[in-house]
Amino acid sequence: MKKHAPADEMREELDNLLSKINAMEIVASDEFQKGTVKVLRALVEGQIHSINEFEHLKKAIDLLTLQLFEVQNKIRS
Repeated sequence: MKKHAPADEMREELDNLLSKINAMEIVASDEFQKGTVKVLRALVEGQIHSINEFEHLKKAIDLLTLQLFEVQNKIRS
């Protein structure tokens, strides 16, 4: 099973995709293409947001774990 890429690498790939989508918007000639570009942009921006939120959750879990260890150490001493 393939491992996930690091968050920074995924963010960079998504930023590159977003740049390509922006270029597609410039050359879009009809409403269908423009609508498709809007959908693609929303999906990519949603993915970027999800990665950022996941990073925040990981930090919060780390901080919570540290707090639990501090409480555990105070109880034992």
